[in-house]
Amino acid sequence: MSETHDCDVVVVGGGIAGLTAANRAAQQGLKVVLLERGVDERYLCNTRYSGGVIHLAFRNVKDRPEELMEAVKQATSGNADPALAKALATTCGRAVDWLSGEGAKFIRVGQIAWQQWVLAPPRRIMPGLDWEGRGPDFTLRTLANNLGARGGRIFRGTAATALMEKNGTCTGVEAQDAQGTHHFNARAVVLADGGFQGNLELVRRHICSVPEKLKQRGPSTGVGDGLRMAQAMGARVTDLDYFYGHMLSRDAFTNDLVWPYPQLDELGIAGIVVDTAGERFADEGLGGVYLANAIAKLPDPLAAWAIFDEAIWQGPGTTARIPANPHLVKAGGTMLKANTLRELAALAGIAAGALESTVAECDKALSAGRLAQLDPPRTPSAVEALPIRQPPFYAVPLCAGITYTFGGVAIDEHGRVLRSDGGPISGLYAVGATTGGLEGVKGCGYVGGLVKGLVFGLRAAEHAAKKINNASGAAVDS
Repeated sequence: MSETHDCDVVVVGGGIAGLTAANRAAQQGLKVVLLERGVDERYLCNTRYSGGVIHLAFRNVKDRPEELMEAVKQATSGNADPALAKALATTCGRAVDWLSGEGAKFIRVGQIAWQQWVLAPPRRIMPGLDWEGRGPDFTLRTLANNLGARGGRIFRGTAATALMEKNGTCTGVEAQDAQGTHHFNARAVVLADGGFQGNLELVRRHICSVPEKLKQRGPSTGVGDGLRMAQAMGARVTDLDYFYGHMLSRDAFTNDLVWPYPQLDELGIAGIVVDTAGERFADEGLGGVYLANAIAKLPDPLAAWAIFDEAIWQGPGTTARIPANPHLVKAGGTMLKANTLRELAALAGIAAGALESTVAECDKALSAGRLAQLDPPRTPSAVEALPIRQPPFYAVPLCAGITYTFGGVAIDEHGRVLRSDGGPISGLYAVGATTGGLEGVKGCGYVGGLVKGLVFGLRAAEHAAKKINNASGAAVDS
């Protein structure tokens, strides 16, 4: 059976980016349809699995835009698209106000700058998954209800298969559900289906030669539909080689309690991360997202270990929002323990002599203030490098946990999809993890997933509504 539907805006994907775009468009008087692959009313997506913290480059989204732009610049080593960074910095404060106006609830966590806008109810401090009834789940359900109240329709169990176009303008979406093919005619299309982390072939091509050895930290629902469809219309794409994620216990493949939390970043950053040869292969000071990517690039991504001592376990090991100490042990995660590094190496199957030499070299460089002279160097970071001297010594087997991909469709500050020649594709927008240009340009550079989806969902809907309403002479809700 084939059906045709007419509307003003079609949104592909029902995470925070898609539901924001859909609601903001409907709020401005447009007829909106949202297509979602998930079948259940509480379909899984990265937003539902998230911790619910809305921050920008680990800063309060209400900070001055100039400060936020500088934070993005530092987080991305100056590689983020300046127009996109400015759009984030100047809109994120208004965006959380809009989300609050939609019925989202927030709490703040003490004086921690980047945890002043946490979706409530908050995730419990516990290992494993904890999403049902938590802030992100509540917020998505609230936004879905709001969309229905505004006359918008959500088609669940519906996968977008192709963009419709006429004379280079996007005119709608072709989609498939259990009943057959549907054609959604629209004056604007917003791609908000997430990254391509759930598409193993794309991950193999761009990120990791053995994607089966990466642990999905989300539900794997982002399979690159938006990226594929936009490319078919001639869209430009950014660097696709990096992702947002964290170091996890290798037991995550067999023990659901050790993912997506606790993350083990602090253990490796304060200590060291080595391969089975007992050698460091990455700069721990660049952070957990960088280290997760470095592990993914290893010939064997299941050959990495965090090495640390009792002082690190009792110090940095306790400091994360959901810390490794004590939650890794509570969840039954593997943590090897010995009174000497040689004994520890034997337990882990790591080359003992090399591990002893690596630790000695790092401790010597730390004492002499010459961490930058190590190979690879050790950059100063918020989590301070500490010596590995106080027994017992620990080794935790690591894996790279991938949450969403950094690269994607190139957009401008309004979320308009850009052609290979740089101009926008008329009628086509992309938001959230479907896009690139901020994170992952020439490396990692995480700035925040929820804020990116929220801000560009708003901006794309507002630009599309202004264009459509101006063309029809309708009033635009500011």
